[in-house]
Amino acid sequence: MIRLALFDIDGTLARTGGAGVKAFAKVFETEFMVVDGFEKLKFSGRTDVSIIREFFDFHKISATPQNFQRFYDRYVFWLDDILRDCHCEVIPGVWEFIHGLQALPEPPLLGLLTGNIRLGAEIKLRRVGLWETFATGAFADDHEERDQIAAVARERGNRLLGGNLREREVLVIGDTPLDIRCGRAIDAKVLAVATGGAELQELKAHQPDWAVRNLSEITAREVVNARESLVPTMPVEAS
Repeated sequence: MIRLALFDIDGTLARTGGAGVKAFAKVFETEFMVVDGFEKLKFSGRTDVSIIREFFDFHKISATPQNFQRFYDRYVFWLDDILRDCHCEVIPGVWEFIHGLQALPEPPLLGLLTGNIRLGAEIKLRRVGLWETFATGAFADDHEERDQIAAVARERGNRLLGGNLREREVLVIGDTPLDIRCGRAIDAKVLAVATGGAELQELKAHQPDWAVRNLSEITAREVVNARESLVPTMPVEAS
């Protein structure tokens, strides 16, 4: 049985019209006076901290705690501002899947597992009405590496559940191979959705427990009540 369900944000729960990328660019331009090299950055599946560090390295900007804090302070300002003019939406199937989890006789604890800093995650999810849905989570503030963020998210969920969370009682839902990897790093089951950073076939190649085009193709009951013997060794595309 799944007792803790951890969701990625960008491309999994919501789309924000590229507001995060635009806010990154705006901060680099206005706070650090650099614009070139931005097009080389890859955002999908990564943490905010690792992206900032890469750009600092590219421009020989000291990756000091002070410079990171300068970035964060201006980033959340610009993110909130840019989101006002962006088309934001909850990805199809998300609300139905969440409601399905909540309707189960023993609903799992819902949490976030994201490469966003916490305030950035909150700003994005409040914009689409999802923030209050989640009782726990871990963020880029907790660690630069996504696998370690997953470990923090699992431990926080474990504490809320009384400290007896076992292997394979955690479900990670994400849209990139990096989400699959960090799920495996904490011995979780993984549901991959092709709604953001990767195509379905690419996700299937990384062998999640389930791979679907979007969450409309699978029900919460199918995932949560799947017996261990029925979890496929190769990913199954929902019909």
